[in-house]
Amino acid sequence: MKIGILQTGIAADALITKHGDYPDNFKTFLQNRGFEFEVYEVINNIFPDGINDCDGWLVTGSRHGAYEKHDWIPPLEKFICDLYEADIPLIGVCFGHQIIAQALGGIVEKFKGGWTVGRQVYESDNGNKIKLNAYHQDQVISAPKCATKISGNENCKNAIITYGQKAFTMQPHPEFSNTYIRELIDARGIGLIDDKILENARNNLMEDLDAKEIANQFEAFYKRA
Repeated sequence: MKIGILQTGIAADALITKHGDYPDNFKTFLQNRGFEFEVYEVINNIFPDGINDCDGWLVTGSRHGAYEKHDWIPPLEKFICDLYEADIPLIGVCFGHQIIAQALGGIVEKFKGGWTVGRQVYESDNGNKIKLNAYHQDQVISAPKCATKISGNENCKNAIITYGQKAFTMQPHPEFSNTYIRELIDARGIGLIDDKILENARNNLMEDLDAKEIANQFEAFYKRA
């Protein structure tokens, strides 16, 4: 099964050297699951020829805001809408989560409570909890009418969303390990994010995560299991 990765951001140089760029993180995250990958640098206006070029799609994270005026955002939103209408499976993470929501009628803004960094616990209405790393200030403030909230917390109400069998999106980064978050804080967090937030994030970096469970869910979603 071929997954098209729509790259909307570029990782910090120090992280690329050790971990590769954002698409590489997802290739590692979903390795040995029967997928092949094709990367499209939409951030550089490199788009697929059409929505059927791949069997499923994934939109990466980015430093940019979904609401910012970049020339590649309108065609990306159209592509997302076309995928949705064609019922082709689409996954979005962080910025990907936000841009999919925005394209389908949701609202994305900077969270008034500030940055969220490191291990977070998200809870569903039935009490199920999921533990994942996050790194964001923007978030989906109002989800589209076609969306169903799966999990959230006080810092991010719409953390995990589904759109039937069409799309599955989340604000946290299941592909970011504790080591990656630590290095991301060093590369991009210091001087930008409040020291107390970063300190709290570092203090929780030895805690367990549910990333493998999310990888299983991504696989099942793509394969419509």
